[in-house]
Amino acid sequence: MRGRFITLEGIDGAGKSSHVQFIADQVRERGVHVIDTREPGGTRVGEDVRKIVLHEPMGVRAEAYLMFGARSEHVTKVIEPALAAGEWVICDRFIDSTYAYQCGGHGLPRATFDALVKALEPAPVPDATFLFDVDPALAAERQQGQQRTPDRFEREKTDFFRRVRGAYLERARDEPARIRVIDASGSFEQVRARLEAALAPVLA
Repeated sequence: MRGRFITLEGIDGAGKSSHVQFIADQVRERGVHVIDTREPGGTRVGEDVRKIVLHEPMGVRAEAYLMFGARSEHVTKVIEPALAAGEWVICDRFIDSTYAYQCGGHGLPRATFDALVKALEPAPVPDATFLFDVDPALAAERQQGQQRTPDRFEREKTDFFRRVRGAYLERARDEPARIRVIDASGSFEQVRARLEAALAPVLA
């Protein structure tokens, strides 16, 4: 039996990454083998691309081409083999991120995005996507005081993240059966409870 593919999405500061391990543990408790991974990343090539995309200035087309190149490697070497073996894959960001950040945030033409998606074969569609939605102003507050140097996306202005958020919510409206919007405002415990409620039918 083919495994299931779960992705987490949201703007920087939404807090999605802090819930990856929780979802993986919930799946493992049901006796299923789980792989948790991320984008950009997930492979040696993907991690190298991650460093370039997050820290080197470039045009939006170069961003998108690099992201999909790394994604092709990720899908071919990690995601598809795991799903075919009956394992579950939990991925921190996937294709929806490219739509939100490169199309919504940086203005990549939709036709270019669609062509890149079409070229990505096989292109697994997540069984469920959890979109952690939060106001960009609150997300920025949460990131203040971080010890590490912010990457070039995290340094973007609030207007950029408003566009990214809008693109995410547009995607959610278009695919309500797949994308479950999680209110990511409030305390960590409140967000975790909302996620747990949304996750229950996926695990049933």
